[in-house]
Amino acid sequence: MTGGDVDLVTMFVDGVQFGVPVLKVRDVLDSPQTYPVPLAPPEIKGSINLRGRIVTAIDLRVRLGLEPRSEATRSKCVIVELGANCEPYALLVDEVGDVAPVFAKDYEPNPVTLSRAWAAMCRGLYRQSDGLLLLLDADSVLMIDPYDRERTAA
Repeated sequence: MTGGDVDLVTMFVDGVQFGVPVLKVRDVLDSPQTYPVPLAPPEIKGSINLRGRIVTAIDLRVRLGLEPRSEATRSKCVIVELGANCEPYALLVDEVGDVAPVFAKDYEPNPVTLSRAWAAMCRGLYRQSDGLLLLLDADSVLMIDPYDRERTAA
């Protein structure tokens, strides 16, 4: 999905606004209880119980190469359905925004200044009156290499 008219669920990580197509979002939760998963990569915060179903929780801050949030800071959670089987995954973010309509005329590909790590997870951006909205490729967020411990921050 790149560059068309679409509605995006917006979320914020370290002050940066991201969007995911609304059709991929299953639910939004406020500060879910996470349960650690032994030996998981640092991006995997753990799992959550979503109405009786175990769902993997990915900390988007860590996945993007940013400092993890402090334990005292509560995260928000966007449940997205990803992959060929539309499995639910929880993306832990700092804040969840609104549903924002975006238009093809405002779409731009990733800038060359975007780090490789971020560019691998973003499919471009939309210019908005209040700044930029990065189009998050949620499927790419799942491509976690447990042996790659070096992340390049934006």
